[in-house]
Amino acid sequence: MDFNLSKEEQLIQKTAREFAQKVIDPAAAEIDKTNLMPSSIMEGLSELGIFGIPLPEEYGGGGAGYLSYILALEQLSRACSGVGMIISVNVVGLSVINAFGTPEQKEKYLPPGIKGTEILSFAFTEPGTGSDPKQLTTTVRKDGDHFIINGTKRFISNAGYKGPMIIIAREEESGKASAFIIDKFCPGYSLSEPWDKIGAHGGALYDVYLNNVRIPAVNLLGESGHGLWALKIAMVYGKIGLTGLFLGSCLAAWEEALSYARSKTHRGEAIAAKFQHIQTALADIAMKYDAAKWYAYHLGFAADHYKDPMQLVKEAALTKVYVAETAIDIARIAMGVHGSYGVMRDYKIARLWGDVILGPQVEGTAPLLKILAAGIILNH
Repeated sequence: MDFNLSKEEQLIQKTAREFAQKVIDPAAAEIDKTNLMPSSIMEGLSELGIFGIPLPEEYGGGGAGYLSYILALEQLSRACSGVGMIISVNVVGLSVINAFGTPEQKEKYLPPGIKGTEILSFAFTEPGTGSDPKQLTTTVRKDGDHFIINGTKRFISNAGYKGPMIIIAREEESGKASAFIIDKFCPGYSLSEPWDKIGAHGGALYDVYLNNVRIPAVNLLGESGHGLWALKIAMVYGKIGLTGLFLGSCLAAWEEALSYARSKTHRGEAIAAKFQHIQTALADIAMKYDAAKWYAYHLGFAADHYKDPMQLVKEAALTKVYVAETAIDIARIAMGVHGSYGVMRDYKIARLWGDVILGPQVEGTAPLLKILAAGIILNH
């Protein structure tokens, strides 16, 4: 079994890390305070081709696969989880259109999303749905050669950026869910103020209000009534992205703990050298980070090679749960290495705690994903 990364994968990883260190790290504290992502970061990501790493080359993507995508997300999210969130949701939208779109839809929406001149969103969650598609209240009805959509979507990432949004809505006539593409800021589209979430600042979440949004019939994505298939694909690629994001948080907490333990002194001696409980804490973090890293990289491999979609659903669900929960463990231990300083917002580890605590709650709660994976295991 070969765990070596290819030269291309190593280059993508190195490029992402260098960009994170030079451009994102200096801005990270301010992003955390303001919840605003600087345009210089968005432009830099675009120039590097980060937005389209796993997408086909024929549309301007990198064609590098989802392992390379996770490698890049890990390094970028190490510096700022909000950056990872924006990229992840954009790739979800691109991946769903690539999977279900017509040639015309792909030609229209993939190139600008891959370039980053437009940023995609995916809108399923509603105030009353959570993870239950049967509770959808956003409706769509046919009106000649157009569709009209009404409803409210909750906790939608990238909703404030120009670009397409994939909407899952319930057809009034059939009651079935279908997927549609709208252009954000079209007539009838409006937003709430950003939600004041505990972490991953810079990746703002909004409620989206759809009031008689009128779209051409050609904006139906996939077949009528097959919206839940689009949702399943989105869930898989969303979990791949969040795995990379929370792996980046694992790496950040590990680096913060190691740096602090080496630089903090007690009576002239570094605490890393003086106290065995600090040493065992660092060993615990190293062990947990390596386990999460190889599990996450395996998910990237699976996304690039697995043929059975349900096996990929299982892998994505379990890997996301494991990496997100491990990020909490690592951050908690790293805060212990810092002692009282670990709860001071002057230190990055305190900001990281707000980022990692999100993990088991987003893109499917941990218990729900374990039940989903168990169902696949028992039926295969």
